[in-house]
Amino acid sequence: MKLTADYHTHTVYSDGKNTFLENFRRAKELGLAEIGCTEHGFSHVFRGLKRRELPQYIRELREAERETGMRALLGLESNIRGESGLCDLTEHDYATFELFVVGIHVFVCFEKLTDSRLGLGSWARSEMGITPSKSLVRQTTAAYVNAVKHHPIDVISHLNYGCFADAVEVAKCCSDYGTYLEISSKKDHLTDEELAKVADTGVRFVINSDAHSIDRIGDVARAQAQIERVGIPLDRIDNIDGKMPSFRLAAWRKEHL
Repeated sequence: MKLTADYHTHTVYSDGKNTFLENFRRAKELGLAEIGCTEHGFSHVFRGLKRRELPQYIRELREAERETGMRALLGLESNIRGESGLCDLTEHDYATFELFVVGIHVFVCFEKLTDSRLGLGSWARSEMGITPSKSLVRQTTAAYVNAVKHHPIDVISHLNYGCFADAVEVAKCCSDYGTYLEISSKKDHLTDEELAKVADTGVRFVINSDAHSIDRIGDVARAQAQIERVGIPLDRIDNIDGKMPSFRLAAWRKEHL
């Protein structure tokens, strides 16, 4: 199995350690066809990309792209901000961005006070090994499902890392709408048993590094090991062995721009 493209990477603009230029040089050394630049979303309190930084962010990304010849997708690891599925990448941004990755994170400006338990409340329960309530699982599942239904999301990142959703129901929705599920090579987010059940829905996958430093660009060894243990067919993974995914945001942009 050879990685074609890595669609989840960070730079110094969020909580990464390296610049675009350093990341792109590493991706080129590895022979990747393209790389996704996915800083944490605007509503992340401590680590998010700031909207005021966006012009400089885009300029530096494109300069590094030209210097290295590495194809780069301007993306965001957007935050789900509530049960409604609200994301901090909005339709107003679709003309600017090229890759729409979405996750649930801890320190986020949530839509409503009751939505805040999707973040810190869930993370605390996860860290302490506390079984989540049925209402929390329902709320988290609804947040993922509504996000996928209402936005042209390309990839759900590290599903259920630090939070609690019905992964099978989320996967069914992703399969219906054409959103990929990420198998992360950084975080343990689904057990082997959970991943096997998710795969049974027919959802398609991408594997990503979630790299926060150049030494992890393109590193998918952890994900590959889980894929082999679970027995997921490689033809269900769309960013390996020369394959390229069909992303929803690209289709939206083609239709509307």
